[in-house]
Amino acid sequence: MVAEKKPTVEELLEKAKKPSKLALAYHPFYEGKVQVMPKCAIRGFYDFAIWYTPGVAAPCRKIKEDPDLSFQYTNRWNYVAVVSDGTRVLGLGDIGPEAAMPVMEGKALLFKYLGGVDAFPICLKTKDPDEIVRACELLEPSFGGINLEDIAKPKCFYVLEKAREKLQIPVWHDDQQGTATVILAGLINAFKVVGKNPKESLITLVGAGSANVRTAYVLIRWGIPPGHIIMVDSKGILHSSREDIEKMKEENPWKYDLAIKTNAEGRTGHISEAFKGVDAVIGASKPGPGTIKKEWIETMADNAIVFACANPIPEIWPWEAKEAGAKIVATGRSDFENQINNSLGFPGIFRGVLDVRAKTITDEMCIAAAEELAKVAEEKGLSETYIIPRMDEWELYPREAVACALKSIQDGVARIKLSRQELWERALTIIKNARESAQLLMREGLIKQPPPEEEVLKSAGP
Repeated sequence: MVAEKKPTVEELLEKAKKPSKLALAYHPFYEGKVQVMPKCAIRGFYDFAIWYTPGVAAPCRKIKEDPDLSFQYTNRWNYVAVVSDGTRVLGLGDIGPEAAMPVMEGKALLFKYLGGVDAFPICLKTKDPDEIVRACELLEPSFGGINLEDIAKPKCFYVLEKAREKLQIPVWHDDQQGTATVILAGLINAFKVVGKNPKESLITLVGAGSANVRTAYVLIRWGIPPGHIIMVDSKGILHSSREDIEKMKEENPWKYDLAIKTNAEGRTGHISEAFKGVDAVIGASKPGPGTIKKEWIETMADNAIVFACANPIPEIWPWEAKEAGAKIVATGRSDFENQINNSLGFPGIFRGVLDVRAKTITDEMCIAAAEELAKVAEEKGLSETYIIPRMDEWELYPREAVACALKSIQDGVARIKLSRQELWERALTIIKNARESAQLLMREGLIKQPPPEEEVLKSAGP
């Protein structure tokens, strides 16, 4: 058997550049990625008297009597606002609300195609966390949910917390809850493959930003003892006696809270100390390679698990982690095995909470989604190279939707109650409709095919 040839760093970097080159040509070609389309019948111009004035006054009066009827008489039940201030966009940092629009449009596209959700990009011209929360409050009457996106830490924690307190619709921060959901799903199955009990294992989180802070809280809520978690930031291991602990308490109380709760062994010092003897490492930090070193992985426990989730380059190349002794390796990239991608979570989760008109999204709902996501992969057959479903396994989205909807009903935050079968049929129908509508528009030429990739890449140059 011929060993598979490892790609060179140059080949991988060139592959990573390809989507960016295509994006610069394709975005202006389409002048955006999403649009508004009618969903009601327009049999003739008389119908506008029903859908608009004078007929529309009748449902307006009904909604005035009971505002919750807005979920029944309008598409509010399926509207999600994708809200950002543009202060932490992908790996680009604070690039502003206008420059954040392509990302928010892309999010809306995934919402629709994968979850059948009508999402709208809303980029705010403010960096003030209270103004962001207030903007969400002002938008609430038009939407069934809010997806916060690409907001810098630590204010992202504050915005999520306050918006969840004030709004009576689900508020979700994908960089926090979405990442935590998919990481938990991957960990559940990874521990099964290596034959360890995750609740008796040591887990190190490399990076203490929005993703890993929420991941820590979700892991704890799921049942991982806080003391079994070790967190690392750019200054080293978090512990209760760090020199900057009081400053942390003032500037980032969420990170401070975890510094106090986690690391029961009281480890201190350099990041390398956080690898010794641990069973799993979750990287959500700066892109590599070299952020995580082979010699650190060599000090981990047997059958180690390494999630290197930074993009576009993981903290360590997967083959280097394997050479260092890792049994299971996951990254955030689609061209490697075991992709940990938020897109596996938010479309199905929002489908579910929207279908029962939920008033919030809790960490318990994230856990329900993670467990269902893990179950989808387990039913297909787990292995070292398959611990989590891929985006093209589309049945995972209605299954997640049902799991989250049922949890919403169980927790008493759903406005309507449907049976498991009703939820399944509803989610399946809505998601299939969204996918087939897009395919139909392409077949009919109403969505044009983009220029051939070869032409674009040739003209883009190196």
